[in-house]
Amino acid sequence: LTKLDDLFTTQAQRDEEQLSKIRDIPLELIDDFPDHPFKVRDDEDMMQLVESVKERGVITPATVRQKEDGRYELVSGHRRKRACELAGFETLRSEIVDLNRDEATILMVESNFQRSEILPSEKAFAYKMRLEAMKRQAGRPTKNNLVPVGQNYSREELAAQSGESQTQIQRYIRLTNLVPELLEFVDEGRIKMRPAVELSYLDEDCQRDVVDEIDLNDATPSHDQTIRMRKLFNEGNLTTEAIHAKVKLSL
Repeated sequence: LTKLDDLFTTQAQRDEEQLSKIRDIPLELIDDFPDHPFKVRDDEDMMQLVESVKERGVITPATVRQKEDGRYELVSGHRRKRACELAGFETLRSEIVDLNRDEATILMVESNFQRSEILPSEKAFAYKMRLEAMKRQAGRPTKNNLVPVGQNYSREELAAQSGESQTQIQRYIRLTNLVPELLEFVDEGRIKMRPAVELSYLDEDCQRDVVDEIDLNDATPSHDQTIRMRKLFNEGNLTTEAIHAKVKLSL
């Protein structure tokens, strides 16, 4: 029989085990998370973080996972890593975690959603990445092949966890179908969410025609106008002239 000492550990032992996974890792060995949807900006907030790092170091360790080639992949702490680079540090204090790709994706999104300001484009790609990871987890069986891991993971689950409605999450995910110029207009607030969602159903050529008209007229289409554009597109009748007429109505 297994001894009780082997089954139970003290808090001190658990703390020591946790500390053994925290170390200062050279920045040159840490790769950013693939397709990381959250932008790291060298803005005023970053400069404040740099000063804090210079004075007190990295208080909360970043989170990394080790890759097969011996390098590390950053799961959370991209701003801290950038601050260390700007502060002239050569290492980043990090906790090494054992996570697969989907687990790392979910943690990456969760940790970054704690930011005070998140752009619509960041939410869009973050929700898409997280939902895809959750769906893969839902279909992955356990060792006994009886109950799928995370079988309840779905859009409903994501909505409950994020505090946003399923409809709103779907709207954000639709934004990932926009060309970069239109997505930038959304981030800047020049195009609202619902008109942007309608535009996301147009093909790339039509979307770029919309961009050209917005630049030419310095106006953006309303929700009703984008609904009409989408209808014309579905009917095969959305021409450059029609787009010009719809955008010009916004003047």
